Amino acid sequence: MIRVVVVDDEALVRSGFRLILSAADDIEVVATTAGAEAVETVRRESPDVVLLDIRMPDVDGLTVLRRVRALPKAPVVAMLTTFDADEYILTALRSGAAGFLLKDTEPDQLAQLVRTLAAGGVVMSPKASRAVWQSHPGATARAEDPGAARVGRLSEREREVLVLIAEGLSNADIGTRIHLSAGTVKDHVSAILTKLKVSSRVRAALLAQRAGLLDAVEDADGNRPGQREPGR
Repeated sequence: MIRVVVVDDEALVRSGFRLILSAADDIEVVATTAGAEAVETVRRESPDVVLLDIRMPDVDGLTVLRRVRALPKAPVVAMLTTFDADEYILTALRSGAAGFLLKDTEPDQLAQLVRTLAAGGVVMSPKASRAVWQSHPGATARAEDPGAARVGRLSEREREVLVLIAEGLSNADIGTRIHLSAGTVKDHVSAILTKLKVSSRVRAALLAQRAGLLDAVEDADGNRPGQREPGR
């Protein structure tokens, strides 16, 4: 069973997530709580996954994230937000969040997203991820930013895959988008992480953002990166 704790200041949101996730045979919502009790609840329940509201009136969601991630057996944490371009998302990702999802995520997708998190994957809502990257200007790589500069050493195909990673797509979805097998995509992802010297898809996406790779939402023909006919 995947053990989940939901942290949100609104009781209606907490009960809704519990209802949806409890319908899955392999997921158990072991607790729901507001922000003030969040760290103690996580310490007591030892969940696999925490869904954490990024904006709460009683305590800062980013503070809760840092404290939860500092626990001896830290769970995977994904941030919940109602905003397509929440200003705190990038800070949360840099602080160890494994991704983010919108509170209006379709119910039939929510359980699968939790499974992805529990398996060590990354969840970045495709609906919101590009808006988040684009809401933070100044991402162009600089000479003194060796991490972002490494993005420039990726092949054209690897940069294409990296953009899709930043959109929150899974390997299977990336393969469908650019007409590659899941195995080939997996190889590209592995090569990207190695070349960028990062250990997670989230950190790779952050480097892509810092390098300015996500600046152009659309080209002159109205295509988003990854939607053009792939080169060979």
